[in-house]
Order: sequence, then C-alpha cells, then structure tokens
Amino acid sequence: MHEHHHAYGPTGSGSVVLNLGGNSGALIIYTGRELHGREIEISRDDEERRTHSAVRQRHVRDGVLHSAVYPDLEVGHYTVWWDDRTPAGAISVTGGAIAEFVWPTSSPPGAG
Repeated sequence: MHEHHHAYGPTGSGSVVLNLGGNSGALIIYTGRELHGREIEISRDDEERRTHSAVRQRHVRDGVLHSAVYPDLEVGHYTVWWDDRTPAGAISVTGGAIAEFVWPTSSPPGAG
C-alpha cells in the first residue's frame, strides 16, 4: 500500500467503466472507511511490476461503501499487498468477470 494519502470526493454509481471479456477482468477490493484515500497495490504473480488504485467512497443503490477498483486486468493470479513487502492475500482474475477481495481487518504476520 502506498504511504501517501489522496483527498478524493465520493464516486457515484456508474462512474467507473470496467473492461470485461476475453482475457480481461476486473478486481474490486472492499475496505473500511479508514482506508479512504489510501492506495492499495496489486501485482500479477508472474510479474514484479505493481499497479495501484485509491480507495474511494462509493455511493451505490444500497448505501455507501469504500473500495479500490482495478477495471482492466489481464487474467491471472494476483497478490494484494498490505505494505511494500507483506501480502494481504491473493485473488484470481478471470476473463469477463469481476473478482472481489475483502481487505483484512487486522494486519497479517510480518506486516511492517
């Protein structure tokens, strides 16, 4: 997770376009509001390069939630990073689908 913080306003329903199909999927990481503005990094298991997305407040039909959205990911297994060196978990992204990951409520062993 990046250590800098952004001040984003709320995101309304329909404001994120997901590119789904073929060899492309998406990932949504659900968090608590305490992570609002934080960036969460992910990496495909066969790559060192990481990508990140900011946690934003999202207004949806049933209320408000906080999440980071990765709209256009290549199919594969991904690591979700708690910090620079500690995984928070793993998730598989499949083509044409949205993978969902719930951010852990407590830090994993070895987290810095």
